[in-house]
This record gives sequence, structure tokens and C-alpha cells, in this order.
Amino acid sequence: MTAGRNEWIKPTTLVGRNVRLVPLSQDHREGLVEAVRDGALWRLWYTSAPAPEDMEAEINRRLGLQAAGAMLPFTVMHEPSGRIVGMTTYANLDPTGPRVEIGYTWYSLSTQRTGLNTEAKLILLAHAFDEIGCVAVEFRTHFLNHQSRQAIERLGAKLDGVLRSHQRAKDGTMRDSCIYSIVMHEWPSVRSHLTWQLDKPRKNRDE
Repeated sequence: MTAGRNEWIKPTTLVGRNVRLVPLSQDHREGLVEAVRDGALWRLWYTSAPAPEDMEAEINRRLGLQAAGAMLPFTVMHEPSGRIVGMTTYANLDPTGPRVEIGYTWYSLSTQRTGLNTEAKLILLAHAFDEIGCVAVEFRTHFLNHQSRQAIERLGAKLDGVLRSHQRAKDGTMRDSCIYSIVMHEWPSVRSHLTWQLDKPRKNRDE
């Protein structure tokens, strides 16, 4: 089903078995601060995770981009416990495709490699392809962020290319960005693969 031209950029809640993606709000600030402190994620130079003292400004930045029609930001919650564990977004919104990027994502260290990221990506992809009617979904990451690149490739995304000196990183260095995508005709196979990943025993997962 294809949504209307502007309908797809409206805030929405996406729910899986173990993850809930809810519209980002300043009400989530304390929980997000606690999550980012789990692993001191802001100290990783190649990530988009804000420092605790910058969380309010980062939330306002993302909400400003949402108001401008350029981003749809989510707070990521562990569904059984209701605990806030990170942030993610639909970014680079292009209604003419339509197409979106899934990005600006970070998770608390204790949440990583648990299957939560796979499930979050699955419900984001399902909404993008099945509800919005996207022709493609993009992923972008730092050329040197090998953990992120491997995680994106495990989703089934293919490398479209590398944008050289694409952005300036928060430490002032220039970032080469790897651009990946999943296109509409690949989505059924990707969905089956991700569902299989979630259903197999945790000890056999490679996330």
C-alpha cells in the first residue's frame, strides 16, 4: 500500500516482539541519557551518539528536521521492559520515489548483539516497503566503521558506492560514506532472511 505524499512522514509507532519504536520526544531525554551512558557511546568518534549533556539539543535537532519534513525520528524501547535503549530515524525523506534512509542509529552497549537491532530494522523496512511503498531504502555509514558495515551487509543490503569526503565527522576529520540500499524487489527475500535470523537460537546468531 502506498501512503499519500505527506502522510508517510507523520510520526508513527512501530511495534515488534521485543522492540517498540515510538515518536521521539523530550520526555525521553532521561532514558536516552541513561542509554547512551551504557558503553559511553559518545566517545566513539565514528558514531552519531550524543554526549549526555548534549541529549536535549540532539533531540531538538532531530525534531527540527522532522518539522522540516527531512527526518522521522524514533526512540527505541525494549518492548518487554519498556526501557529506552537508543535512537533511530527515517532520514533523507524523498516522497517522489518514495525512498528513505534508515540511519542516525545508536543503541546502548548492553543491547548490542541481542537481536534487537535486527528486529528494529525489520519493522522499519516493513513499514517503508509495505506501508509507504518505497522503491528503495538506504543505509549510510563511515567507511572505517567496519562493525556497522558488517551489520548492514548482514541485513542483505548491497553497496551502491562510496562518497569520498562526504561529511565532516565530529572530531573534524572528513568522512567517506558507504552507501548501501535494499530495493523493492529484494524486500521479500530480505524479510524472510531477517525473520529467520530472529527465529533461530540466539547462540547461533551472528549479529
